[in-house]
Amino acid sequence: MLSSTQAKYLPYILATALFVQILHGAIIHTALPQIAAALGESTHRMQWVNISYVLAMAVCIPISGYMADKHGTRRIFLIAVFIFCIGSLLCAMSHNLFFLIVSRMAQGVGGAMMMPIARLILIKSYPREKLLSIMNYAILPAIIAPFVGPILGEYVVKYVSWQALFLINLPLGMLGLILGRWLIPNLYEPVQKFDWRGFYLFAMAAFHFHLSIYLISRNELVIYATLEGLYAFVLVYRYVRHARKADYPLFPLDLFALRTFRIGLIGNFLTRLGVSAIPLLLPLLLQVNFGYSAIETGWLLVVVALGAILIKPWLKSITKRLSYRRILVLNTTTLGLLIIILSHFHQGISWLWFMPVLLLLGVCSAIHFNTMTTITVGDLSTQQVASGNSLLSINQQFAVSFGTLFVVITLHILQDNKIMHGLASFQMISWILGVVTILSGLYFLRLQPDDGKGTY
Repeated sequence: MLSSTQAKYLPYILATALFVQILHGAIIHTALPQIAAALGESTHRMQWVNISYVLAMAVCIPISGYMADKHGTRRIFLIAVFIFCIGSLLCAMSHNLFFLIVSRMAQGVGGAMMMPIARLILIKSYPREKLLSIMNYAILPAIIAPFVGPILGEYVVKYVSWQALFLINLPLGMLGLILGRWLIPNLYEPVQKFDWRGFYLFAMAAFHFHLSIYLISRNELVIYATLEGLYAFVLVYRYVRHARKADYPLFPLDLFALRTFRIGLIGNFLTRLGVSAIPLLLPLLLQVNFGYSAIETGWLLVVVALGAILIKPWLKSITKRLSYRRILVLNTTTLGLLIIILSHFHQGISWLWFMPVLLLLGVCSAIHFNTMTTITVGDLSTQQVASGNSLLSINQQFAVSFGTLFVVITLHILQDNKIMHGLASFQMISWILGVVTILSGLYFLRLQPDDGKGTY
């Protein structure tokens, strides 16, 4: 049982840790050109700074749930924060690209544990009837940070240095370690023998999937990327065969027998393909086609984060009134329509017209990700929570990567083949993403009207 102090402040501690981690990724992405110039490297080669972080996360997320159950949620979470801070320090000390890539991998190992375990702690620490409200603290950082990160990164690089982007993690990490030791409960679950073979097959499948996604974005390596993707599918098939026979598989296949988890997981992936591309598409649209500066774009995108914050107090009552089934279908349709509306803005339009659309985009994103995540994990048993939560984290990471890849590839196809240029190509992508998002939301019709009632 949580003490009154823990119950009050635990969500804020975990939300702050998640915010720092996700914010850091958004900051680094925008600062790569400056870091490349400082290290004397090409911007193209600097992409390995990001891909090394993502690959490290992909490999380590599958083991996070088991480690938390066996060694305690507090212990593993604090170790993850410590590793993330050490990786940040090493990144700031990097004098060449190789050292920076290795340091980013260390950050990725810490990040792989921080994100799923923070959500796991929230799920385990509070009654299921409070799950929807509590999940807000895990969802908001993921929505706010990608839109706040770019503007913060621009200011830090411009007025301080690129090393400061990594060093700002240290005081926040130390504060998290001190408060976390005091507030985070050390929760355990009985565990069986670890499934090393299952871990190897699943982790390598995740590694090769993400590597293939990165390679596909480089047009000259499409054949190699295709082979990587095919090999990843082979590894997934081998894992499924292994899981059917293993006594204690890493991710038991009976997870998919739970209808709400199965629908939530698949719906999560389908809808994120379109919605997760928004943080990439919006800055490109505003800067490349409308001529906004990076600072102007950053401040405008903060409106999305503001919308996500404003809806937080009303989320529970909205969901309770509409039900998960209805709200997920209606809200996903609204998100798709908002993405399409963005495609109709033109260069001469005032920035004031963007404000209500971006605000509503933030509102709908917060509703969508919170309800979608809650319905996915809401019916998991105590023994299933760790593995189901880790699988959800992997699923979300894949969807974000695929959504980003889709935007990049579609732009290449439209512009390199001279099919469309400038604003027309962005309009086409927005229409495609919007229609895909609307259609993907129909999958939630598989839910029953009473599904998820026990979570609010």
